[in-house]
Amino acid sequence: MSGAAPKNDTPIDSKDVLVRYMESGCKPPEKWLIGTEHEKFAFRLSDLKPLTYDGEDGIRELLMRLTRFGWEPVMEDGNVIALSSKDGGSVSLEPAGQVELSGAAVENIHQTCDEVSSHLQQVKVIAREMGIGFIGLGYRPKWPIDTIPWMPKGRYKIMRNYMPKVGNLGLEMMQSTCTVQVNLDFSSEEVMVQMFRISLALQPIATALWANSPFRNGKPSEFLSFRSHIWTDVDPDRSGMLPFVFEDGMGFERYVDYALDVPMYFVYRDGKYIDASGQSFRDFIDGKLPAYPGHKPVLSDWADHISTAFPEVRLKTYLEMRGADGGPWKRLCALSAFWVGLLYDDEARNAAWDLVKDWTAEERQALRDEVPRTALKTPFRNTTVRELACQALCISHRGLKNRNRLDSVGMDESHFLQPIFQTAESGLTPADELLAAYHRLWDKSVDPVFTEYAY
Repeated sequence: MSGAAPKNDTPIDSKDVLVRYMESGCKPPEKWLIGTEHEKFAFRLSDLKPLTYDGEDGIRELLMRLTRFGWEPVMEDGNVIALSSKDGGSVSLEPAGQVELSGAAVENIHQTCDEVSSHLQQVKVIAREMGIGFIGLGYRPKWPIDTIPWMPKGRYKIMRNYMPKVGNLGLEMMQSTCTVQVNLDFSSEEVMVQMFRISLALQPIATALWANSPFRNGKPSEFLSFRSHIWTDVDPDRSGMLPFVFEDGMGFERYVDYALDVPMYFVYRDGKYIDASGQSFRDFIDGKLPAYPGHKPVLSDWADHISTAFPEVRLKTYLEMRGADGGPWKRLCALSAFWVGLLYDDEARNAAWDLVKDWTAEERQALRDEVPRTALKTPFRNTTVRELACQALCISHRGLKNRNRLDSVGMDESHFLQPIFQTAESGLTPADELLAAYHRLWDKSVDPVFTEYAY
């Protein structure tokens, strides 16, 4: 979840404006970039509890100390709620203090990994000073949500009040999940549709490979990716597998129609969030929004609105891959490599489409429903998700080889997939490894995860 979109006062007087906005994301392949975002849990070393906002070991203090590395504070109602950098990156807060790096758009995975590494080194320096730690998992392993603090961001207050009206696990999503996400470009509507279909179909495969959230409230949850399961009961109006993406007529306009029917959360004006939860963006275009009567939207309102849809893959002026649990450094880099290899090379993209093009909507949904529980062991036709994962990884590896983007010592991007190949070949996800340690080494306690798996 991000903050308010950059200001764009272009008025919206018809749907055509919205379609043109989505189309504006088209770029020639030589200008395609990669954006990686990852979230992590911060906790006190003294008692393993999450950080409050205020206090000597709180989130505010963490953000302010990070400014020594050149970050600029972003304020809301007198509170620092994010950091920005000149290169386009940012550090922001999720609802319960999860710390997110939204990386700058870069040209290759080497740069992505350098950026992630630099950020983690910075937060580790501050962590040592403050007596806190950071951990990369998909779901908070120990504390129930009624003990988790909230951050002072206006949009989160609106969401907090609205979520329980439309699903049972929305607050768990807000307070206790962390993800890693990859943002990728496209060159045309046709290419966007192909990329969208491939990434939606294969999103459960990524969920399985990166499954890393087996615990809830200090015990096994019966899911390998409890974070992924949570999204099945958050808000059906704004999440899911989007079957229409695979139908004839899919394009920018069809996605705009979908997004227009997603209920609103808010309007952002003059530094304040106006609660418009459950209301219609179509009414906003007509100047009939009950929360803000007589006013019409501008493009920054649309950018805000489409950021509040949460499907497995989300379209903005780029595509966002949203299916993976948070994890350790190597797996953050590997997710970017996985999707870039599949989608940024023509040969690999066509091979990936051949892999998934005859899957039915029912089969795609079944994968989405079952993978959070059984991950790589999930059956599919006469095989398993593990075999599908191996095929997808081989295609991605070939795509990265074809890209031939080399680092300073001559290595291409394909080596970033190595830890994921190991997962696929063994059939054991990070969640399986955590559960084995819980039962065999940790005497059925999750506390050791905070030290043994910390950044």
